[in-house]
Amino acid sequence: MNKILIFAACVMLSSCYQTKTETTDEVVAPTEEVAYAATDQAMEVAEVKMNAPSVAEPAIEQKVIREANLRFQTTDMDETYGQVVAATKKYKAQIQNDAETKEYNTLTRTLTIRIPNGSFDAFLTDAGKGVSYFDRKEISAQDVTEQYIDTDARLKAKKKLEARYLELLSKANKVSEMLEIEEKLSAVREDIESKEGQLRYLQNRVAMSTVTLEFYKVTQTQSGVTMSFGARLWNAVTEGFDSISSFFLELIGNWPIILILVGLIFWLRRKFRKRKNK
Repeated sequence: MNKILIFAACVMLSSCYQTKTETTDEVVAPTEEVAYAATDQAMEVAEVKMNAPSVAEPAIEQKVIREANLRFQTTDMDETYGQVVAATKKYKAQIQNDAETKEYNTLTRTLTIRIPNGSFDAFLTDAGKGVSYFDRKEISAQDVTEQYIDTDARLKAKKKLEARYLELLSKANKVSEMLEIEEKLSAVREDIESKEGQLRYLQNRVAMSTVTLEFYKVTQTQSGVTMSFGARLWNAVTEGFDSISSFFLELIGNWPIILILVGLIFWLRRKFRKRKNK
């Protein structure tokens, strides 16, 4: 009986050991396959990342303010003005200022024109067509990229600070805290408006270039045209009459002094006569 029990126990232990071994083998095998698959996938991902082309950083757009200052002589003021107006319409420019001056020997017209930056060079070519010589030709380009980026960065920082103050204001419970936050918020908003104004100014100057165009015509007097003898004689008579008129007007204006001098002369003559009679 004891032998039978021992034999049964040995059979049971052998069965349990075999079952445990099979179970262990079934669990380990999928795990190793998953590990190998995961390793292969990681190696493929790393290889893809190594072979992937590097993404270049976006280029910074250059901000340039362009200006021109031109002066030249023309023989026909109206024709030159018409040529400039035609170029202005062609390139969608704007005449910002138009001034005419007349001196003794010249007629001058000065135009201040705002032209889109992309049409700057083409406009100058059309506006100065037919000009053989420029008395003044100044073209400048001012790079304000750094100033623009700095102002834009400061504006973004101020807006983040504004959002932070608004968040604090919504959580404040005391009136003193609210007033303090609102005071700081007001100062930040003033800075934001100032920076926005600076950005708008820079954007406008960059987008629209400024051209100052001055053209003039020499009058006949400077061109050496002589006047006739009769015209010169009449001018001499007129100038003489003007001189006499000016002389009498000055005398009339100084009548108190003249009256004093006349009285002094009569007094001296009378006194001299009395001495002579003695």
